[in-house]
Amino acid sequence: MNRSRFLIGAVSGLTVAANADHLFARALAQPALPGLPAAAADRVLVVVNLQGGNDGLNTVVPHGYRQYYAARPTLAVAQRDVLRIDDKIGLNPALAPLKAMYDKGQVAIVQGAGYPKPDHSHFRSTEIWQTAVPDSYATTGWLGRFLDSAGFPADNLFNAVAVAPVLPEALIARKTDVPAVDALRGYGLASDRNPSERGAFASVTKSTGDLPFHSPYLRTVAEIEDHAQRGAAELPKLVGGYQTQATYPATPLGRSLALAAQIVGSNLGTRVLYVQHGSFDTHVSQKATQDRLLGELADALSAFYADLAAHGNDARTLTMTFSEFGRRLAENGNRGTDHGEAAPMFLIGGGVKGGLYGEHPSLDRLDDGDITYTVDFRSVYATVIERWFGRPSAGVLAAGFTPLTLLG
Repeated sequence: MNRSRFLIGAVSGLTVAANADHLFARALAQPALPGLPAAAADRVLVVVNLQGGNDGLNTVVPHGYRQYYAARPTLAVAQRDVLRIDDKIGLNPALAPLKAMYDKGQVAIVQGAGYPKPDHSHFRSTEIWQTAVPDSYATTGWLGRFLDSAGFPADNLFNAVAVAPVLPEALIARKTDVPAVDALRGYGLASDRNPSERGAFASVTKSTGDLPFHSPYLRTVAEIEDHAQRGAAELPKLVGGYQTQATYPATPLGRSLALAAQIVGSNLGTRVLYVQHGSFDTHVSQKATQDRLLGELADALSAFYADLAAHGNDARTLTMTFSEFGRRLAENGNRGTDHGEAAPMFLIGGGVKGGLYGEHPSLDRLDDGDITYTVDFRSVYATVIERWFGRPSAGVLAAGFTPLTLLG
């Protein structure tokens, strides 16, 4: 067992969270990365996972295509309701706050993101998107590899933060430990809540002798435990000054993005944040569920960027959404849609040049009923690594993925 595989099972068990109503405030000065453009030295990426396979066709709506309406007699978004971008494409009406941001040039939409020979399993497809390795099984995530290669300060415990109950595979790294922040209460290790348990655990992980067993993994356990304990001890010292300047929706995503804004605004040296939203697995009665989730997404993102802007952090924060797959063109017999292939990605804020990117998937040339990808999602990842962070994508991604032009 190597470190990265151990972390999948272990770091998720060392989940950390901040105190209830106060958030990171005291600034930590972080040096610029060697070779990184000065303007990019404090940039942040926020990744939003739309879990469950969001139906891209009812998100970015092909209202100008008759095939869309023929395939979805009950689910299609009525032309009169579509928030039009042009005479072919528009947005779901639940995304009105996001459309307002799009109209200001703050949102880029990548159409038809996917990969060759797609997998329709939630588990495997999620793994592919999180590792960026479709043709084999990887032991690290694409963001984990980026963190290991980027040269961020090794002694910073908050280079990346997952706002999630367990560490996502995207952030599994070989050298970088990433805390998982599930809630705003109970920061620290569960074992630390009882002083006697904390002492017992520490004595085991730090012992070099007198143990009834020998394990080559004990040093790894001790290191992770030490990082978690130090993070729990240091974080309260950084709490106290941040004042939220937006009204977030009272939803799980709203709370997650409120925490993300507080982390960004407290200058902890955090460069990557991960949040999740869903589930979008809408096999049955899709419309009500998806419209609600899309509305929650748009409301939370709108509040997030209003909060960031009030603190002068909107220009240095790029948000990217992804989902493990889209859904089939034709609705099923339960007024839902089944697992499909390509789907749109949104990139918001930061230095995006707003607009539509990539070709909308053909609604005529289907792969056994599925629309097929027109943009490899790894090109979007390469765009983030190279044009947002100013780092090479070699070693993080396979070769051959040209960045898109959507970032200024």
